[in-house]
Amino acid sequence: MTDIKSILIIDEVHHYLIDKLTEYGYSVEYQPNITREEISKIIHRYHGVIVRSKTPIDKELIDKASNLKFIGRYGAGMEGIAVDYAQKKHIVCLNAPEGNCNAVGEHTLGMLLALINNICISNWQIHNGQWKRNNNWGVELEGKTIGIYGYGHTGSQFAKKLQGFNMPVLAYDKYKTKFSNDYIFESSPEEIFEQADIISFHLPLTTETEHLVNASFLSKFKKPVILLNTSRGNIIDTKALVEAIRNKQIIGAGLDVLEVEKTTFEAISGQDATLSELLSFPNVIITPHIAGWTYQSYKKMAQVLFQKIQQSNI
Repeated sequence: MTDIKSILIIDEVHHYLIDKLTEYGYSVEYQPNITREEISKIIHRYHGVIVRSKTPIDKELIDKASNLKFIGRYGAGMEGIAVDYAQKKHIVCLNAPEGNCNAVGEHTLGMLLALINNICISNWQIHNGQWKRNNNWGVELEGKTIGIYGYGHTGSQFAKKLQGFNMPVLAYDKYKTKFSNDYIFESSPEEIFEQADIISFHLPLTTETEHLVNASFLSKFKKPVILLNTSRGNIIDTKALVEAIRNKQIIGAGLDVLEVEKTTFEAISGQDATLSELLSFPNVIITPHIAGWTYQSYKKMAQVLFQKIQQSNI
C-alpha cells in the first residue's frame, strides 16, 4: 500500500489487530471509550471503522461517513450494522465468526453438561451446607438426540464437540444443504420437533429469526426438551420460554444471551416479573453473553479480521 488510510477503532480489541494494521500501512486511531456523539463528528475522516457492539453503525452514522470503505465487526453478529444500507453505499462489511466459534461450541457443551448433571445446583447446595446425593443424579448424553438449529460456524463447531458422546445429532439450516457426514444428519424442523431431547440455537438475529422461538414453536416438540441458546437473546420470546419451563415442556435451559442485557438487565432485574421468574428456576443456567469470549478467541478474532481486511484490499 502506498496511500496512508485511517482506521477508527471504537471498541476494545486485541493489540495484535492494531499492530498488524499499522504494519500493513494503515494509520490507526484506537479510541475504545469514544462516544456516539464524538464518532458522529469525526467518522467522515476515516477509510475504515472497527466495532464490537457498543455503538450501532446505523444509517445516520453511515451517511456522515463520506470516506468510509469498510466496516469491520470484531465478532460474529452483524445486527448492529446497517449492512444493506452500507453495501448500497459500496462500503464493505466484514466480521470474524471464525475467531470465536470454537469458544461458543465449548461453552454450549459446558452448559449442557452442567444442566444434565445438576452441577450448578449441587455446587450451590454444597456451599450452603447441604449434601444431597440422591436429589442430584445426572442424565447421560449417550443415546439422547440433539437438534442443532443453525449450522454455520458455531453450530458446526458445537456439533464437532458432540462426536464422542454416541448420540444422534440432527442439524437444520435454512440456507445450507448437503452437510451430512458420519455423525451429523442434515434434518428438517419437523424431524427435530419429533425426535429431539435437546435443542441448541446457533442463529444470527434477523427479522426472520426474531422471536422465532415462541409459544407455537415450543409447542411442536413431541417430548420435553433441554433448550440451549448461545446465539442472540431476541430469537427467543422470554415469556413463552418461561411458560414452557413452568409447564415442563422445557425441562432445562442454558442461556448465554437474553432479550435484555448489560445495563438494561441490571436496571430491571428484580422488577420485571418475567425475568424474575426465569431467574428463579433452578433448572436454568444463565451466563452474561460470554460464550464467544475466551483469552484465545480475543486474539483469534483480531487475526481473522485483519486477514479479511488484507484479502479485501480495501
